[in-house]
Amino acid sequence: MLKTNLSAMPCPIARSLDRVGEWWSIMILRECFYGETRFDGFKKSLGIAPNMLTRRLNDLVDAGLLERRRYSEKPPRDEYLLTDIGRDFRPVMLAMLAWGNKHFAPEGKAIILRDSVTGEEADPVLMDANTGLPIDLARHFTAAGPAATASTHLRMQRAAERRAAAKGE
Repeated sequence: MLKTNLSAMPCPIARSLDRVGEWWSIMILRECFYGETRFDGFKKSLGIAPNMLTRRLNDLVDAGLLERRRYSEKPPRDEYLLTDIGRDFRPVMLAMLAWGNKHFAPEGKAIILRDSVTGEEADPVLMDANTGLPIDLARHFTAAGPAATASTHLRMQRAAERRAAAKGE
């Protein structure tokens, strides 16, 4: 089955999914955040087939999230390091961690985020860098940006109308 190319869509969510939307890719990035860099390490920790791992690593390199660096010539061996773009994915991973712990961990949290100074468990929230306030549905909404297409403007207008109707305006 061929993957649908979302990179040409004007939606930033679609473009992001085009780079990391395949679950193995996200799991590889998770392992990178835990410090893994080598093929055999990814294979062992994920239990992924070598051919699938090769494809996913190549896709992540092509998407600019990982950089391939040769660490052995004989035999030829590469390691995979997060790029700046890849490191910028960390807040997304932490949001997924918090969401998964909240909604899909009936047995309890298997992984938590801790403050390195206090040792206390941290609860990641999405914050507005301009105001320092948490992003929430009551205060924030999505809107068409400067590069929005006509169809995006229309979708955002419909969303605004639904918000107004829900408020009884």
